[in-house]
Amino acid sequence: MRVLLVGSGGREHALAWKISRSPLIEKLWITPGNPGTALVGENLDFAVDDLDGIVGFARAQGVDLVVVGPEDPLVAGLADRCADAEIPCFGPRANAAELEGSKAFCKEIMVRHRVPTAAYRVFTELNSAGSYLQGGARYPLVVKASGLAAGKGVVICDDVREARDAAKAMLEDGVHGKAGRTIVVEEFLDGPEASAFALTDSRTFVPLETCQDHKQLGEGDTGPNTGGMGAVSPNPMMGARTSDTVERQVILPTIHGMNHEGRRFQGVLFAGIKLTPAGPKVLEYNVRFGDPETQVLMMRMKSDLLPLLHACAVGKLEDCEAPEWDTRPAITVILASGGYPAKYEKGKPIHGLQDLEQGDDLQVFQAGTTMQGDQLVTNGGRVLAVTAMGDSLIQARDRAYAAVEAIEFEGKTFRRDIGEAALESLRSYQ
Repeated sequence: MRVLLVGSGGREHALAWKISRSPLIEKLWITPGNPGTALVGENLDFAVDDLDGIVGFARAQGVDLVVVGPEDPLVAGLADRCADAEIPCFGPRANAAELEGSKAFCKEIMVRHRVPTAAYRVFTELNSAGSYLQGGARYPLVVKASGLAAGKGVVICDDVREARDAAKAMLEDGVHGKAGRTIVVEEFLDGPEASAFALTDSRTFVPLETCQDHKQLGEGDTGPNTGGMGAVSPNPMMGARTSDTVERQVILPTIHGMNHEGRRFQGVLFAGIKLTPAGPKVLEYNVRFGDPETQVLMMRMKSDLLPLLHACAVGKLEDCEAPEWDTRPAITVILASGGYPAKYEKGKPIHGLQDLEQGDDLQVFQAGTTMQGDQLVTNGGRVLAVTAMGDSLIQARDRAYAAVEAIEFEGKTFRRDIGEAALESLRSYQ
């Protein structure tokens, strides 16, 4: 099978690594990729928003499947363009990708189809938002940019001042550009977060293993939100009963609801969940694999991923067997640039990575990297995803953090407590 993978981050390196191990793969291209993906496939020069270039290449090379990593090209209609060219594409069309492209639309879908979520209000101008924030709002609450903001458009506000500042930054100051021209103000949900994934062709869905993401920059879930500073799988806070509830009350009605509204969803449906005292509630939907959750999922998946991706794209998921998983836990720790998620410098030489022995139990997935001559250097906010497995979560953590310590670059930033919440949860059940 000839596969074209779109994207350049740690998620795409993890997907490329997994796809490259398939006995079905004949040729794997990644565009634009990174130095890590170049180790398992051939990188191309098409940017993720070059839809003409991507589709033209896929048609010319007889690509059997396009796999879209990031959300932006999906929202822009890459899957639609592939469909027009009769090229199977893993990822939803633009009208279904709006689930992630517009948080306001996402909330409407959940309310219409009775998916449990937080109460909310939508605003497009500051005066009306300010009146609500000063009058009828209850604190704490959450202010979100409705559009795509790379995981950084969410602000938890404890009082009116913080909420007005967040609303002003988005609606008037344009801190997130057009993504913040509409904001969603919603109630703050208390409880641990969880990530739920399901592969679907719109008629059948296959749930994937559970994950726990660590979104905030600092230890103890402090500091600003990021794209994700680490992840653990499985999530010990999501037992079989909770997972079944998420499938019945979240995944299934959403897929049926999208079909009912003429927005057939195929690809991977990713629900960010709050495990509240009243049960699981959806914070938001994403229409692609999570980052850094993909890294731990790909390490734990024992089955061949490629047939599942292709079956989703061509509507034959019911013909596939459910994937088999390694029962051992996996953990990924993100190494970020100094200053992330705000301003950061690029071009810092990375040392020690080449000396690590990588294999089935340890992989360092590259994200914000590039080559300067023969030297690997930083080229983004999140630079590397150090991912390890172990017979226990403690062993997986020790293995990951040993690799973290072996890698050096100026400004290296990471959380030292990835997995501690999961360990605490495991202890509480013993």
